[in-house]
Amino acid sequence: MIEIRGLAKSFGDRKVLREVNLSVRAGEFLVVLGPSGAGKSTLLRCVNGLLRPDGGEVVIDGKPVRMGTLGRRDERRPIAMIFQHHNLVKRLTVLKNVLVGRLSGISSLLALAQVFPRRDVEIALACLRRVELEHKARVRGDQISGGEQQRVGIARALAQEPAVILADEPVASLDPKTARIVLGYLERICRETGIAVICNLHQVDYAVEFGERIVGLSGGAIVFDGPPARLTADVVHRIYPGLEDPGIARVLKLPADVPLATPLQAVAGA
Repeated sequence: MIEIRGLAKSFGDRKVLREVNLSVRAGEFLVVLGPSGAGKSTLLRCVNGLLRPDGGEVVIDGKPVRMGTLGRRDERRPIAMIFQHHNLVKRLTVLKNVLVGRLSGISSLLALAQVFPRRDVEIALACLRRVELEHKARVRGDQISGGEQQRVGIARALAQEPAVILADEPVASLDPKTARIVLGYLERICRETGIAVICNLHQVDYAVEFGERIVGLSGGAIVFDGPPARLTADVVHRIYPGLEDPGIARVLKLPADVPLATPLQAVAGA
C-alpha cells in the first residue's frame, strides 16, 4: 500500500531522517511516536511530496510520490493532510471548508467562484456526517470550538477520497477529553473506510490507546515498530532518551511488581 524506502533527509549538518524504511497497509492506523525534533513532521512532509529527501522514495499503490514539488492537484489527491492548528478558512462555512478537499476535481474558475457540483456537496455532507457535524454545515469556521474545527479538518481530508491520511500532531492543541474524541473519530474512519492513517503523536498514552501499530522515532531513526502490546518502558526510554518519568509504568498499565521491560501481552497472559 504505502512503501517508504530508505528515506533520508538532512538540514545542513543535522541528519533529520536516517534511512527510514516503513510499510503501511490499507486501513492501518499507524502512530509515529517521538519527541519534538525526532523527525516526525519531516517524515510526513517527505511522504506528501512537500520536501525533497536526500535519498530514498515513497510509493503509494505502486506509484512513486513526486518529491520536492507540489505537482498538479490531481497528483496530490491520494494523500490528505490533517494539521495541528486546523488550518480552516475561518470566514468560510464549515461545509465550504470541507469542500476544499474537493478542489482538485473541479476547474479553477469554479473554485474561485466557490461553486461546487451537487455530487461534491453530497460527499462533503456525508463526510461531516461521519464526524457528527452535519448540523454545523452552515456555521462559519470561526464560530465552532477547537475540537470541532479539528473534526472539520478530518472531514476535509476524508472528502479528498485519499488512499492515505497524514495527521501531524492533530491533538496537540486540544484538552485530553477533546483529544480522545478527535482521535476516536480518526481511528474509526480509518477502520471503516480502509484508508491508511499515519498519525504523528508525542503522547505515549494516546499512542497506546489508539494506535493499531506504533513506530518509535528517535534521532531520525526507527527504534521500535510493533503493536502497543509490545511497547515497554525500556522501549519508551529509547524513544525518549533521558526520560525519567515514574508515570510510564502507569501509562503502560504495568503492575508495580512487574519489571518495566515486561511486554504487555506477557502481563495479560499471567
